[in-house]
Amino acid sequence: MSTTSDLAVLSSITAQVDELSRRITALAEDYGRTPDSAVASELFSTERAFATARRSLDRATTLLTRMPDA
Repeated sequence: MSTTSDLAVLSSITAQVDELSRRITALAEDYGRTPDSAVASELFSTERAFATARRSLDRATTLLTRMPDA
């Protein structure tokens, strides 16, 4: 197991999470301007879950950078 390659994988996943979060936010904002506020609410909830995932990925990346390369 190589921490360098694992860091690359985490970086890719983090970028994908960021992109999905941006797309979800845009969609939620669109629905926030319609009578479908329940849809917007669910999408904003999903956005918060992605923010939590992003913080977890950041912590995992920080921990991994402190490990010696295996």
